[in-house]
Amino acid sequence: MKVALAADDEIANHYDELPLWSAPFGQLILEHVPLRRGQTVVDIGAGTGFLAVELAQRCGSESRIIAVDPWAEAMAVLRRKVDYLKLSNVELVISDAAELALPDGSVDVVVSNLGINNFDNAARVLSECHRVLRPGGRLLLSTNLVGHMAEFYDAYRQVLDQFGLDLVPLDRHIDHRATIGSTAALLEAAGFVTSFVESSFRMRFADGTALLNHYFIRLGFLDGWKSIVPAEDTDRVFTALQAELNRRSEATELSLTIPTACFDAVAQPFGQAAQAEANISSTV
Repeated sequence: MKVALAADDEIANHYDELPLWSAPFGQLILEHVPLRRGQTVVDIGAGTGFLAVELAQRCGSESRIIAVDPWAEAMAVLRRKVDYLKLSNVELVISDAAELALPDGSVDVVVSNLGINNFDNAARVLSECHRVLRPGGRLLLSTNLVGHMAEFYDAYRQVLDQFGLDLVPLDRHIDHRATIGSTAALLEAAGFVTSFVESSFRMRFADGTALLNHYFIRLGFLDGWKSIVPAEDTDRVFTALQAELNRRSEATELSLTIPTACFDAVAQPFGQAAQAEANISSTV
């Protein structure tokens, strides 16, 4: 999923209330992030501030929470939340995370809830996170994984096959998502020693019509799904896909599985990181 950072106040104003998409991922981070008085935390890709606001309150007023995002409209929403809650320990930075105006080794924790999914320059951002973290500082990031919404893609594959359309774009679309290995490799290349926790949740809909008409599905996923087929085939494919999803949900409901992961990466000096063997562990 990649939400376009449209200059649209209405999207930003309603962003928290419309999707529950980011909450399970953020909860994974909140279960594992260090919560200590007086620490400096940077929230990369803060958006409208769900995670930054929680950390500002949970870490206490002596902490310093720096929320970073280039989406100015979303940050305006976060500003209103910070003012309403009278949070004196939150700083807002409207900026790309590839260049953080922070000294080397000045940060205790970096968090990013689904941010890596939307980085065009993930390696550069992770390198910058390593630079600003003190040795032993931690980066916690959440992501969805290859295999998400497998039930939807199975129906999509069937419809494409029925029409005799090329399945390669569908496979490419599915395979572009993160894996444990690909994400761990990015983190290790940036100087981190990495562990992770895997989980999953379900998105449930009455049927395919409800899914395809859902606001957040249309905002975050529908354009990508439609790009899989030639434009001249879009209408007939999606009419058939909706019918197939409805058929599959006749006896019960449409339930989509979302596999998730939270990576807990410890910043190592590059001399040590080059010699350290990655400690990758999985807990379901």
